[in-house]
Amino acid sequence: MDLLDFLNHLLNFVAPAAFIALVLVAMGRFLGGPRTGIPRWWMQWAITFGAGVLTSLAGLIVTGRDGSMATYAALAAVCGTVQWLAMRGWGR
Repeated sequence: MDLLDFLNHLLNFVAPAAFIALVLVAMGRFLGGPRTGIPRWWMQWAITFGAGVLTSLAGLIVTGRDGSMATYAALAAVCGTVQWLAMRGWGR
C-alpha cells in the first residue's frame, strides 16, 4: 500500500466521525441557542470528532472489521452524549 492509498483509507475511516461531529455542532448551535460558558464551535467539533474516532477505533478492534452497524450505532450514541455534555445539556 503506497502513501496515497493509506491516506485514502485513513480519511475514509475518520469521515463518519467528522461528519457527525459537524452536524451535531451545527444543530447544537442552531437549536441550543446562545449560552454562556460553552466552548467555541471548533473546540466542540474537535472534542466530538476525537470521541468519534476513538469509538470507531474501538469498534474496529472489537469487531475486527470497519463499518459494522454496531460501531456506527455506538458512534452516534457517543458523539451525541459528548455534544450534550459540551453544550451543558443538563442545565436546561
